[in-house]
Amino acid sequence: MRTVRLYLRLLGAHFRSLLEYEADFVILVVATVLMQVVNIVFLAALFAKVPALNGWTFWSVLMMFGAVALAEGVGSLFFDGMWSLAWQINRGELDYFLVRPYPVALQSSSANIGVNGLSNIVMGTIMISTGLAHVDIAWTPWRVLLGVVLLISSVVIKLSINLATNAVSFWLSSPTPLFAFAMHQVGDLARFPLSIYPLALKAALGAALPFAFISFFPVAYLLDSGQSRWIGLLTPLVAVYCAAAAAIIFKRGMRRYESAGN
Repeated sequence: MRTVRLYLRLLGAHFRSLLEYEADFVILVVATVLMQVVNIVFLAALFAKVPALNGWTFWSVLMMFGAVALAEGVGSLFFDGMWSLAWQINRGELDYFLVRPYPVALQSSSANIGVNGLSNIVMGTIMISTGLAHVDIAWTPWRVLLGVVLLISSVVIKLSINLATNAVSFWLSSPTPLFAFAMHQVGDLARFPLSIYPLALKAALGAALPFAFISFFPVAYLLDSGQSRWIGLLTPLVAVYCAAAAAIIFKRGMRRYESAGN
């Protein structure tokens, strides 16, 4: 609890500093909302031409868009500092973190806060809720509980991939997280059903970098749709695997860290 409390206090301090510039805060929030609105307009325009995308309706794909937006929103709002890790390594700023009695990964993650994450969380929740309201699901207490577990697991997977790909900066020594940015762009493919992609891309998004477990597989299981819907049940296990892999990569990266001389 002490760790969580300290983490929230660090984020709170960054949030208050952002509110000092109210115009920037409002512009960033509005810009993020507009980006998600553009995504919805693009999706609506696409489905105006085709009734279904390889068997997937507008509402089911909207839920996938929402799941990705929600996971990215949580990452930006609460763990945006991960994207500063490359800069912290290059500038030797991890020296400060190493002498504090607090996990280095958490100090790095709380070094910044992305206000755009707030908009993504709200828009992602709206997209998922709207999609659920337009699909036929026989809700039971078990299915509701499972839906919550799948949603939390998908967020953990996204955060773990972010941490692991940013931790590669320990080996690259670049001041910018180019590898992490590239993998983030690959993750955008998870907004669409995995079944529309060729086999190699399915393997990449379903196993090597399991972005499909953030959106496609959980949604497929909840909607009881698609040939591989049962794979959605593996989402919590994939989340545990990704979190463990990210922790190992970060720990091994820390062993390679060399101070820049602060």
